[in-house]
Amino acid sequence: MSSASPMPMVSGDVGSKATITLPSGPPSGQFVVSSVSDGDGPTVGHGDWVTVNYTAKDWTTGKDLPSSYDAGSKPQLYQAGIGQLVPAFDQSVVGKKVGSRVLVVAPPAAAFGNTGNTTLGIGPGDTVVFVLDVAQAVPQDSVVTGAMTQPPPTLPQVKDNGKAAPTITIPSNEAAPTDLKTSVLIKGDGKQVKAGQTLVVQYTGVTWSNGQQFDSSWSHGGAQALQVGTGSVIKGWDEGLVGQNVGSRVQLVIPPSLGYGDKAQSSIPANSTLVFVIDILEAV
Repeated sequence: MSSASPMPMVSGDVGSKATITLPSGPPSGQFVVSSVSDGDGPTVGHGDWVTVNYTAKDWTTGKDLPSSYDAGSKPQLYQAGIGQLVPAFDQSVVGKKVGSRVLVVAPPAAAFGNTGNTTLGIGPGDTVVFVLDVAQAVPQDSVVTGAMTQPPPTLPQVKDNGKAAPTITIPSNEAAPTDLKTSVLIKGDGKQVKAGQTLVVQYTGVTWSNGQQFDSSWSHGGAQALQVGTGSVIKGWDEGLVGQNVGSRVQLVIPPSLGYGDKAQSSIPANSTLVFVIDILEAV
């Protein structure tokens, strides 16, 4: 959408904090999305898990706002186009290519409305200018690819099924291990997972006792986001995934002490050993 009012100017390189220079006139009140530079990566689709760095300025007050490039900050990870965030983020990246820099002029209806955002220092009814750098996009049907290395024969074996849940076969006549067993089936070459990061993963889980699947990301929409290393998932995930590389497929055999213990969970009996195969698609 175009605007009759002068547009903010953007300087700086993609991948670093932008400088936003506001024009002298007031904002037009229109929601404006304009490409500053186009990337050459894949196109962001509706529902993709997108990683976006941002710089922001309040056009109403002229003040710079917090940026993901500030020390101690990190990019925003969200599903594009499904309404998780304000329209300035949610709608603006759909159809853009990874590596792009996008200028967004967001009137209150596309930003923080008539309540503002006191945490960010945005007043009621303020117009906000964002510069969004599209760093990564992970479609919901993404999987890790590559030659698989099977675990030792005393551990479950895994069959790749492409863009479907892998098949996990529990070894016969083998007792479940009493400690965590981590097997890297495909070694990724991405960044190392750190405690406190949010991961985008595909996963499938079965119980050792009968090999029955009790959960799978493929059963509820595809790739999921979760935080590791902070106690928000079971201990076996925290211990088994921190330190792995993005792009890896990892099998975790998790004893009850690192899973759900003596508490039954839905279809998981108490004191169950759990087996997960997890594709690590992104870490933010």
